[in-house]
Amino acid sequence: MDIKRIGSQPSVRGTADWFTGTVRIDPLLAAPAPARGLIINVTFEPGARTAWHTHPHGQTIYVTEGIGHAQRHGGPIEVIRPGDRVFFEPGEVHWHGAAATRVMTHLALHQFDEDGVNVTWGEHVTDEEYAAAPSIGA
Repeated sequence: MDIKRIGSQPSVRGTADWFTGTVRIDPLLAAPAPARGLIINVTFEPGARTAWHTHPHGQTIYVTEGIGHAQRHGGPIEVIRPGDRVFFEPGEVHWHGAAATRVMTHLALHQFDEDGVNVTWGEHVTDEEYAAAPSIGA
């Protein structure tokens, strides 16, 4: 048994290579081998978002607070709220983040592949792409 006490793992600021805006990442689970699971709690300040990216085994996000947006490449930008679960297929190009005027926090669950890769990052979501998001009242 391994207990990680609250506060024993420091928060990490999301790097500008992968995020636009202010993002805080709190690790919750990095299962030891042979398990390959990873769970992180991610908080996006208003307007903050990921870059376009993929996951080799897909990704599930579960919104716990605030209002945000999620989009798969070529699809509409969706409004996401607390209690919403979003699954991105393996290899599906996507992004997610906070609404322009609201914080958004979600749990992110995904797995590492055999080579230790859990995400492949792409280009940043442009301000123009992000501005196409629907009103959070939608």
